[in-house]
Amino acid sequence: MGTIVLPALIVAAVGLIAGIILTIAAKLMFVPVDERVAAIEEVLPGANCGACGFAGCSDYAKALGNDADVSTSLCPVGGAAVASQIAEIMGVAGGDVDPKIAMVMCKGTLEATRQIEELDRIHSCKSAKMFYGGNWACPYGCLGMGDCADVCQFDAIRIVDGVAQIDREKCVGCEACMKVCPNHIIQMVGKKNLFVVACQSKAKGAQTRKACTAGCIGCMKCQKICKFEAVTVENNLATIDYDKCKNCGMCAKECPTGAILSFRKKKAPAKKPAAPKAEAPAAEAPKADAPAEETKNTEA
Repeated sequence: MGTIVLPALIVAAVGLIAGIILTIAAKLMFVPVDERVAAIEEVLPGANCGACGFAGCSDYAKALGNDADVSTSLCPVGGAAVASQIAEIMGVAGGDVDPKIAMVMCKGTLEATRQIEELDRIHSCKSAKMFYGGNWACPYGCLGMGDCADVCQFDAIRIVDGVAQIDREKCVGCEACMKVCPNHIIQMVGKKNLFVVACQSKAKGAQTRKACTAGCIGCMKCQKICKFEAVTVENNLATIDYDKCKNCGMCAKECPTGAILSFRKKKAPAKKPAAPKAEAPAAEAPKADAPAEETKNTEA
């Protein structure tokens, strides 16, 4: 009997001592958890895209809890609604959110440019870029293999006529496509900005013309016509300063190659008022019968 009891007592004592040690260690090493951080993590969309400037939603939530100077409106996926909720949790005034979306700075469609190589065994932009710079005449344009579409979690990108196109309504500005593009032709633009120079070619005008009929040729017509000094041409490429741009659209109208894209919604033509229907002529009233006295006189 003693041979069984003694080992049991020893094991129980060891367990008791270990428990006491762990309890003391837990109290000494306890790190207080900010309940606000947990609440912010629940509010954030969980995309973990890194567009806020942090590694993911969890890191952004921790940064908010640790530093009062971190903006509550850095999440482009959540937008204004999430920014408002975070501000409420933090007990501060919510900042304005200027939603940004990704834009493909290229119009090199199959009609505008041409292929110089058939890369049948290459199916990614990264690989195509490493293979003599790609398979298109313009080395600055979209490689068209769809790396950006593959990383987009929001189904906002399609490859159309050899060029990536982004759905402005679906894009949340997570920057995943921008980071994966080897030619760096995807940029973040404020959603309120309606005009974009869809070209990244810095070659001379004549060379750009040969490579792509829709490219910027650096003619400076857009710069000269802009009344707000928002357009400048440097290194044969026009750029728009969106702090000065008023969305007037004059640059897009003046561009001879159509390199400046317009996202202004066209107004539907006003419907002409329907012509009033012609009124039908009134039917002639039937002649009244002659009075009886006149009839009698006639017979007489």
